[in-house]
Amino acid sequence: MELMLSGVTKNYGHFTALQDFTYVFKEGVYGLLGPNGAGKSTLMNLITGNLSPDRGEILLDGKNIKDLGISYLKHIGFVPQQQNLYPTFTGKRFLYYMAALKGMDKKRADLEIPEILNMLNLTKQQDKKIREYSGGMKQRLLIGQALLDHPSILIFDEPTAGLDPKERIGIRNIISGFSEDRIVIFATHVVSDVEKAATEVLFLKDGLLLPAQKETQDWKDKKTSLEEVYLHFFGDEGMSL
Repeated sequence: MELMLSGVTKNYGHFTALQDFTYVFKEGVYGLLGPNGAGKSTLMNLITGNLSPDRGEILLDGKNIKDLGISYLKHIGFVPQQQNLYPTFTGKRFLYYMAALKGMDKKRADLEIPEILNMLNLTKQQDKKIREYSGGMKQRLLIGQALLDHPSILIFDEPTAGLDPKERIGIRNIISGFSEDRIVIFATHVVSDVEKAATEVLFLKDGLLLPAQKETQDWKDKKTSLEEVYLHFFGDEGMSL
């Protein structure tokens, strides 16, 4: 599978949020690093189809996602930063509700949901109300809804924001486990999450993808830390460890 963005630009009035972004994503985990306003959220909204580019094109296996239409959306699983869940729903009911919204029939949902709950270590909590869930449990439930219907592209927006260290490690271990057969893209300002979970890293600043092949290779070869690379490009702007 190949997701290619070619010359993608997005403007909001006179402000350019993303400029001439060109990159090819294949199976693996990609961390997007950059300070606030770098263009990370705009990029994710373009990939999920929530926004359309003003210039350039986005291709999935050579086909423009505009031409693919709603069939493209079946490839996407999205985990938002905001944990706006239904507090009176149980975890299991929430997943069945999301499965219905995705157009899954009950037979398929009956097969997938127990597997997802088990994989995310939520089986014992599936009948508890979501208002009783910890932040980490809510985040795992959000990951669960994104996994419904077996999407081939997973997008995470600040997946560990607001979590304690133990929950954060659990979430990034889950993310890294998806690398074999999916394109996984997650935006964050937490450098250690990218260092531990990602197989590739992209640096964004002021809407531009920074040329960082040498720095990224040095990180892969363990010649430098990702923290040092981040400081090289951004100083300590917006960085969390």
